[in-house]
Amino acid sequence: MSSLIRSLARSHNSHQRREKKANSSHFEDSTDLQTGDQRQHSTAMDFLHFGSKEKRQSGSGRSTPKNKGSPRIGPSQTAKIEIQMESPPCVFYGGPNCSGALLSGQLKVVVTDLEVRLTSIRMHLKGHTVTKKPVAKDCPDCIDKITILKSWNFITEPTTYAHGTHDLPFSYLLPGHLPATTHSILANIDYSLEAEAVTILADTIKHKHPLRVQRALQPTPEKQSVRIFPPTNMTVNVIHTQIVHPIGSFLVQFRMNGVVTKEKSAQTRWRIRKLDWRVDEHTENISPACSKHAHKVGGEGKGQRHEDSRTIGSDCVKKGWKTDFDSPGGGQIELEFPASIRANANPVCDVESATGLIATHLLIIEIIVAEEHAKNTNTKQAVPTGAARVLRTQFKLFVTERGGMGISWDEEQPPMYEDVPASPPGYIKMSDYVGDDLGPPPEDELEAMERGE
Repeated sequence: MSSLIRSLARSHNSHQRREKKANSSHFEDSTDLQTGDQRQHSTAMDFLHFGSKEKRQSGSGRSTPKNKGSPRIGPSQTAKIEIQMESPPCVFYGGPNCSGALLSGQLKVVVTDLEVRLTSIRMHLKGHTVTKKPVAKDCPDCIDKITILKSWNFITEPTTYAHGTHDLPFSYLLPGHLPATTHSILANIDYSLEAEAVTILADTIKHKHPLRVQRALQPTPEKQSVRIFPPTNMTVNVIHTQIVHPIGSFLVQFRMNGVVTKEKSAQTRWRIRKLDWRVDEHTENISPACSKHAHKVGGEGKGQRHEDSRTIGSDCVKKGWKTDFDSPGGGQIELEFPASIRANANPVCDVESATGLIATHLLIIEIIVAEEHAKNTNTKQAVPTGAARVLRTQFKLFVTERGGMGISWDEEQPPMYEDVPASPPGYIKMSDYVGDDLGPPPEDELEAMERGE
């Protein structure tokens, strides 16, 4: 076997020498006129290389081009829909009893082809309430509740639109009782305009425009609150504003009275050690159940109640107050400090929705006071008794967006026709002049009139 392989190798080498000579003179003819012996030696060498087809291709130095598929071109869209808003941002100025916000804009049908024939053009104003803790975790009906607030049907029969842009106006007055756009830990409330057009070939063209609805409460006078802490004689008087905003600070004025109790030879008084304040956000939501999972909550129309509380701003005040133990009324301590919501807290504005979402805020103040005893003959030398108290009180806050320079839509509209009074006014009695011709006045009277005499 080894002698056979050596003889085949010698014949192959001699064949390669002859082939090189032939290639130097006429390469193309030698490749086309390959003899039977050459094919036989090639077959033998293929056997020595384990019959590998890939190795024969690599040895020849020729590369086979790969067939690349041509890119697929999808069907071109003959038209598209756009929504352009013309009204200012939707802001409710006031509480749920306000007049609402005016919504207006243009629905633009942009035809990119020569023409397009549409059978219907509809648009809906939808309110989405997404529950983050639903009754059934994987049920879309328990998670998302959609309410159609307004619908527009722009055409009632098939209509042909030529190449270009076609404007379809729309308007709507958003009721003031609707909740504002809210993104909380338990649920989200969003609004959107969703338009849909259907062509004569049953192709659907859709467009969705998110809509943000805000509420801005008008500033109110500062509120003064008094808190009493029995069995002591201490009272706390706090003055603060109830309307606060997610960005910015508000001032809190704090005054404590009745901190001194005098006896015949000595007196007992309370001294502030520190004051802690924080702003808490409390969120409640009722997760409704769909008809399939109503049995989990005891029947249709019921749901699961969820609550969540978090602190969105806090600070500790350890100095800055003024103490006067000799003032009438048992002495007093005064303090003024700024409070605010943390910048990265992403607070939720106060909201109360018919779907069950409620968000409220509280300002909580905790004062730590220590008791000390002093003689009336030397009040500057006081001895701490070791007793201390924690005085805790809370106040209602309303977190809302800033109204800015905007006003409600009904205050900026022009007067109606029936509001304009009758003009010109009528005279009580009129009669024609009967008498001699007056004629032009004399020149001296005209000069006197010009001089103002």
